[in-house]
Amino acid sequence: MRPNSIRKETCPPKGLWARFVLLCLLYVLVAGCAFSPLSQEDMAAEIRNRYETAFDTLPVTKQRHYAQRLYRITGDNLYLPPLKDYGARLIGSLQEDLQGLAQPDYGARRAAGMLDRYPERTAKQRRRKQMLGEWDEVIFAKYLAFRLNQARFHGLLDDHLLPGIDRAKEYLAGQPLRDFLTSPEVLEVYAAQVANLAYDLYGLGVTDLRHEAAMAFRDHYPADRDTALSQASFRNKIYGMTHFVIAASDYYQHSIDPLEFAWVLEYFDTHLERILAETKADIYTEVGISFLLAGLTDHSAVARTRQALARAYDPVARMIPGEHGGTDLDRGEHRNVLAIMLLEWPVKLYAGPKLMIDAW
Repeated sequence: MRPNSIRKETCPPKGLWARFVLLCLLYVLVAGCAFSPLSQEDMAAEIRNRYETAFDTLPVTKQRHYAQRLYRITGDNLYLPPLKDYGARLIGSLQEDLQGLAQPDYGARRAAGMLDRYPERTAKQRRRKQMLGEWDEVIFAKYLAFRLNQARFHGLLDDHLLPGIDRAKEYLAGQPLRDFLTSPEVLEVYAAQVANLAYDLYGLGVTDLRHEAAMAFRDHYPADRDTALSQASFRNKIYGMTHFVIAASDYYQHSIDPLEFAWVLEYFDTHLERILAETKADIYTEVGISFLLAGLTDHSAVARTRQALARAYDPVARMIPGEHGGTDLDRGEHRNVLAIMLLEWPVKLYAGPKLMIDAW
């Protein structure tokens, strides 16, 4: 019934009417915040449109990161051109390093240069730089293993294209990587990278340190230590756990065995409330994706992490903002491509892509 149709004698006093209208407006605002008018598909589409419209403005490293993940959940050839460009750059940089490794001091020089250029903007970066400085050439060895494994993913790990692969593997095998991957000091600030490196080395056939790395991680971060963890350490723990799952999937190229990673998934299920409260979108989104990679699409953790993204979504910026509200496209690429993946998870994943190498 409209206000002007109410008989005059039944109308509330003017002050009460104003308060009634205000309460109605507040209800609409609260309801609008609690229930986003966008479906998760529409939300993902808006984020994709925001990023793909401005794709050429992103640094090439972010273009590769975005295109690689979108290809693996869609198989869409739209994402091949930036990946082909990446493949060309990858081959060039690897050829230079593989040739350089013929020189006895090459790894040491590369490591020194990388450490010198390591960012120091945040306390976390400064702490990691100090830690990496204590491991001589490992900073370069880790980077070399990552790029060689990227070449493997894209069908580019070819002796004719990249002469010196065996030399590179011998170099990696000669580094103190077992000690690095099982070091409590390393795990405390670099847990996700430990998981990544263990699986890179395994994928390349250099050495299998996956079990040792996982056991060292679990020894360093037992559940009964949780109450003593700072927010930074708790985030490092959860992020590290997600990367044991993600790295095992060759970065979203295939599913993983839920039984093998029950120790991760059961922990996430039990501690999801704290994860959502104390981590940020990048991390809790990877928690949801971990269940999807395990084929547990109907698990409540998937729905709850999607709901958390819906609450975080900024409809004006058309993206998931940073922890402190930032909407910079470059800095936000990682969490937003993850958000697209969680919201648009496919029935099947796409490997590779295998890039044509004849032109190179």
